[in-house]
Amino acid sequence: MIIEIILVGLALLTGVVWVVDAKLFRPGREAAGVDGEPLAVEYARSFFPVIVIVLIIRSFLFEPFRIPSGSMMPTLLSGDFIFVNKFTYGLRLPVTNSQLIEFRQPERGDVVVFRLPEDPKTNYIKRLVGLPGDVVEVRNNQVFINGKPAEREIKSMYSGPGLSLGSQPRLAVENLDGVVHEILLETQSGREGRFEVPQGHYFFMGDNRDNSTDSRFPQVGYVPEANIVGKAARIWMNWDFPKATPIWSRIGDRIQ
Repeated sequence: MIIEIILVGLALLTGVVWVVDAKLFRPGREAAGVDGEPLAVEYARSFFPVIVIVLIIRSFLFEPFRIPSGSMMPTLLSGDFIFVNKFTYGLRLPVTNSQLIEFRQPERGDVVVFRLPEDPKTNYIKRLVGLPGDVVEVRNNQVFINGKPAEREIKSMYSGPGLSLGSQPRLAVENLDGVVHEILLETQSGREGRFEVPQGHYFFMGDNRDNSTDSRFPQVGYVPEANIVGKAARIWMNWDFPKATPIWSRIGDRIQ
């Protein structure tokens, strides 16, 4: 949000300088035979279109994010740099995030970036589990949606990248309405509870089920529709500097 505010401010500043000069001062310089223009006006004229293009891309098309933790392992690792598709669900105004056009509703199983309800300046990324009106239950690390268990199959011990020292999670495959993805389970029970999702809100969980602060916790809770930023699309880089070297094989991976 801070970057969007800066971009909007710069676009307004450079645009106003350019227009005011063109309307009020340039005619006088031309009449007096003065060549060129003030340095500030030259910079404003040069940077205005660039800033506007960047603002449009970032606000309406794609925005880059860096994954800061392992809460979405094994789908996303700490140090992954991703693109978020901001027009999947519709077009929103920059800064206010007010929706202009709706294309489709978020679907169960989507990996979504959203603004933390209690601190909209902070972005979270989790998997959408509960839709408005759903009743989500978590028992023995099994997800139940409206009384029906989500398909889950435990595979083996996880031995991939991103493991912390002493951690020995189990790798499982979960199916949320046809979205098949891997999750990590470290304890038998984990964070349990029964959650009734209010209308206009969504319930999110991390794929690293025992190491994720998500909608099961009051500091996140149910996420209003207005806080949704976009759907995670692809990984464009991985580098958890300075802890590890880049994992080049992750570049270009589709997030699902």
